[in-house]
Formats: sequence, C-alpha cells, structure tokens
Amino acid sequence: MARGLAVAWAVLGPLLWGCALALQGGMLYPESPSRERKELDGLWSFRADFSDNRRRGFEEQWYRRPLRESGPTLDMPVPSSFNDISQDWRLRHFVGWVWYEREVILPERWTQDLSTRVVLRIGSAHAYAIVWVNGVDTLEHEGGYLPFEADISNLVQVRLTAQMSLGPVSDFYTLPVGIRTVAVTESQFLINGKPFYFHGVNKHEDADIRGKGFDWPLLVKDFNLLRWLGANAFRTSHYPYAEEVLQMCDRYGIVVIDECPGVGLALPQFFNNVSLQNHMRVMEEVVRRDKNHPAVVMWSVANEPASHLESAGYYLKMVITHTKALDPSRPVTFVTNSNYAADKGAPYVDVICLNSYYSWYHDYGHLELIQQQLTTQFESWYKTYQKPIIQSEYGAETIVGFHQDPPLMFTEEYQKSLLEQYHVVLDQKRRKYVVGELIWNFADFMTEQSPTRVLGNKKGVFTRQRQPKSAAFLLRERYWKIANETRYPYSIAKSQCLENSPFT
Repeated sequence: MARGLAVAWAVLGPLLWGCALALQGGMLYPESPSRERKELDGLWSFRADFSDNRRRGFEEQWYRRPLRESGPTLDMPVPSSFNDISQDWRLRHFVGWVWYEREVILPERWTQDLSTRVVLRIGSAHAYAIVWVNGVDTLEHEGGYLPFEADISNLVQVRLTAQMSLGPVSDFYTLPVGIRTVAVTESQFLINGKPFYFHGVNKHEDADIRGKGFDWPLLVKDFNLLRWLGANAFRTSHYPYAEEVLQMCDRYGIVVIDECPGVGLALPQFFNNVSLQNHMRVMEEVVRRDKNHPAVVMWSVANEPASHLESAGYYLKMVITHTKALDPSRPVTFVTNSNYAADKGAPYVDVICLNSYYSWYHDYGHLELIQQQLTTQFESWYKTYQKPIIQSEYGAETIVGFHQDPPLMFTEEYQKSLLEQYHVVLDQKRRKYVVGELIWNFADFMTEQSPTRVLGNKKGVFTRQRQPKSAAFLLRERYWKIANETRYPYSIAKSQCLENSPFT
C-alpha cells in the first residue's frame, strides 16, 4: 500500500428485500472548494444468507473480518438490484438478509487532518440497513429510497496524542434555486398564479438488468421520451425517486408529485401508533431531502390506503397535518381508490387524487361503460368535497404485438380504446374542476410473478425496453394538443436561474 493512504473497510448489511443502492455522494451535496467526494460505485463483495438461520451473519460476526473469509462471495455492482444480476434462481425473488462489503482507500488529507470531517452517505438501501465501518456498528436506517449518513471521522482518522487547536471550519456548496408559488382553489391548481393542468405519467425506477439501480443513460432516455410524449408532470408513484431524477426535473421543467413509500396500508391493524410515528418520520426525511426542488409542487403521503376505515381517518389526518407543518408552502394529498362516500381521509387533503380502472379490474371488456362510470366518479367526488381532482391512475395491461379487432383485453387496440374513452370525459371535466391526468404507466415494469402478471406489469405505454406501444402515439397527440392550448406547457415551473429547458 502506498504511503500516505489509509483503508476504510465498510460492510453494508444486512439489507432486507430488493436492494437499490446508490452510494454516490448525491446530487444534493455536490463538490465545492470546501468539500470533496469519493464515489463508492463499482463492484462490491456480496452474499445472500440462504441458511435456515437468518441470524447466521450476526452470530458469526461476518462484519468483523473480510466477507470472503467466512464463505463464498459474488461480485455485485452498485448501484443495482441484486435480484436482476445473478443467474442464481434463488436470488430472483429472495427475501432475507444480504451483505455488501467494500474496502476503500482514503486520501491522506482525510485521515491525517483532524479538522477534516469524513462522512459516509448512503443514497438509498432498501429497506432496513446496518452499516459497519472497520468492524464498528456505525449507523442503521429503516425505510428504502431515502439517503442516510454518519460522521465516520473517528473511525478512519489517525488520532494524535498532542493537543491541536482547531479553529472554525468553513463548509459550503452551491445549489440551483428556483422561485415559484403553488396554490389550490376549489377548482384549480395554480403555479405562479396561473392554472396548471397535469398531463403526464406515473413512473417506476425499473429497467432490464439494473432493476431499480440508478443509471444515467436510462434517466436521460426517459426524459427524452417524456419530451416526445409532451408530458409536463409525473408522480413518483409509491416511493421517492433518486435525487438525480428531481434535479433533472428542475432542469427540464417537469412538475412532480412527490410520494412517500406509504403503500400497503390495507388492513385495520396497520393504522396503529407505531406505524403512525414511523410514517411521520419518513415524511420528515422526504421533505428534508426534497423541499428545495422547485419541480416538487405537492406531497403525497400514501398510495391506496384503506381510507374507508375509521382508524384510517385519524391516521391520515395526523400524517397530513404533520406534513403541512413541515412544509406549509405545498399542498398535500394521498392517492385513493376508496368510494367517495366512505373515504375518511379525503376531508384533509388539498387535492383529490383518484385511481380507477374501469373496464379492467371490473366490468372488464365493457369499454362502453367507461364514460358513464367516470362521469359519475368525478361528479360524486366534486359535489362531496369541492376540491380539484386529478385522475392519478388509469390504464390497461397490454402485451406488445397483440392485436385484435374488435378490441380484446391485453391487445394494443384495447389499451388505446380504453384511453380514448377516458379522454372523452377528461376533456369535459378539465374545463371545470379536473386538474390533471396521469397514465398508469410510463413503461412496463417487473413485479413478483403471479397468474395475473405476464413477466411483470404490462400497463406501460412503453415497453420495459422503452419502445412505444400504439397507445404512446395516442397519448403523444393528446398531450401536445393540451400543451399547445395552454401555450406554456413546461416553462411555468422551470427554475429561472437555470438554462433554457430543452422542453420549452
């Protein structure tokens, strides 16, 4: 080892469920004259604990010595999802503890200068992580998708016995800034005082091989496809996205509904004080990370909770109230699929976000019912709550290359016809109180296998490989028509300090 270098030995593990690591320093904390960043992307040693005793790694203290000394390891790229990398069938749907390890060489100035602060920052690790540095338990974090960090100076720096007088340390960095206002009336969503109509998509961070792992070429491709579609907005459906995604939204003028990982609240026992405290903590992390992004115009605290339950009413009220206290400048919502008359959380939101899949999950095949059902949905919700409405999800599964006329389910013709029926009603109501439409989904994505899934969810208007289905061309024609009607499809949310958006 060269003189003047020090080694920090880090073990990140165990991780529960699928892994979506992004150990970059993060776009939120860029390099500056007062701070350096060392990326930890690349190959890590990896092991999944397939043993019957899922506590084996703890009991044998794998974190106290190199992982290779306690058994075989794999090379695992970071960032990535481990489920999609290996040919080992056991990893594809593995649920349990997995271990990552990396030996890092640090610059001498980091380890010798005691005035230097050394911080280890994890972009995200899903869903429960424990981190050891040089065999020392350094930090733990529960909840995926959000960053966490710890000061590890005392673990990697050479401690001298002589007294040192340390003066004040300056640390600074620059961030792009955008100034805009957001407001909600009983029938409009206003950005900079002008009515804004969301015409966009729901997305998932997902692609072949890399899974949820962050990838710059994929991100740029997706934004080029958003521009091609004429989309001006998307919802980070079911969880917050990588910080680099939000930075791109700021740069390109794409409006974001930022959602926390509050999904699966489907049973009465989930609405308890422990869950509530954890939910509010996660919202604190989301707001703290994303509050400086002008592209973020609304917080969503949950997706499809069982909001018809009495216990859900108090629970959602508390989470929404807490989020408003954290950030009074933005409206707050959650995405519901409950009946308008039974929803206990709707009174507390600023905007009603509705998921409905007419002629897909029920009355399937009956496209002729959509207009009547959707009209009734909108009118019932608005009459009850007098709040603007976003159709936050709608769509149909489509296997690319399947064709049938008259349209049958899973064909490209059926997806296209279903969207057309929705658009008739959306055009009627968007001139009144409907303020947005977000297709489910931007692209096909992988799911757990089941009899209802053909290699994942196929509701995308693009394939998982980002190739368009017939519905993509329909959506493109519609979105650009709406954009031309409003005359400012992207510019109103764009940060004025940034260069001209390529979407303008």
